[in-house]
Amino acid sequence: MSYYQQRNRAKLSIGEDGNTLTLLLLLNLIVFAVLAFIKVIYYFSFSDKGMMLFNEQIFKWFTLPADLSTFITRPWTLFTHMFVHDTQSIWHILGNMIWLWTFGYILQSLAGNKKLVPLYIYGGLAGAIAYGLAYNFLNPLKVDLAQAQAFGASAAVMCIAIGTTTLSPNYRIFPMLNGGIPLWVITIIYLIIDLATIPYSNPGGHIAHIAGAGMGYLFVAALQRGSDWGAWMNNFFDWVNNLFNPEVPKKGTSPKATLYYNAKVQPFKKANIITQQRIDEMLDKISQKGYNSLSDDEKEMLKRASKEDLL
Repeated sequence: MSYYQQRNRAKLSIGEDGNTLTLLLLLNLIVFAVLAFIKVIYYFSFSDKGMMLFNEQIFKWFTLPADLSTFITRPWTLFTHMFVHDTQSIWHILGNMIWLWTFGYILQSLAGNKKLVPLYIYGGLAGAIAYGLAYNFLNPLKVDLAQAQAFGASAAVMCIAIGTTTLSPNYRIFPMLNGGIPLWVITIIYLIIDLATIPYSNPGGHIAHIAGAGMGYLFVAALQRGSDWGAWMNNFFDWVNNLFNPEVPKKGTSPKATLYYNAKVQPFKKANIITQQRIDEMLDKISQKGYNSLSDDEKEMLKRASKEDLL
């Protein structure tokens, strides 16, 4: 498939090439599967101590520490934490992926596949910043500062959910049910389930989710005013992707220069329509001024007419 075909190809269906929703789902599931596999190895290698060693030697290097002094030693966790889920229970990742698919699919249908990843990352970052600030500056939470760590896609998914609802609150799903259920109703159900399932021992989780929701609203509100906060991110992803795509035209070239002007075969040849009136006019011109008075096009037409027995 050529570069231009790829650029113009629809990318809304699950499994379609370039579908960012599929990419996010697979990335979360692959990270979960790899960490779970490593955890099993630790369990069989070290028995009861395996879980503790796994958390200390592997898991903590991907989760976001609330303590700023610890975070400075592993700044990459600002991004990795939003793709890591609790390996002790499958329900954590299962719930997040179901809601990610639900709202992500609707968002792609409404706004294309260029808004999903920026919303996901912005939501995860907003949740991380709010989580860290809460544990470092709120006195009731400072007690648990050393042990607090954030992980999971919940804040990012919350951002997508609120952003999608802000974009089209009356979008209806299941239209066979009395005209469909408005999206804002589904979002309220999601908020209730999400906040109700956060453990009371994790107040930072509530704060992170609220921050993700706020970011989703601000992102789409800015988009509706004509400001796309995710444009720079998409441009960066395109630039990285194009580095490994030999079919991408070089900077400064146009489709005409790439697909037409460099062609070795002329795409068409102009041919004038030969009519009897036109032939008579050329013969009169020859009789009055001579053959050399004909233009190149007229000479070509006369030659074609003689081959086609029109003279």
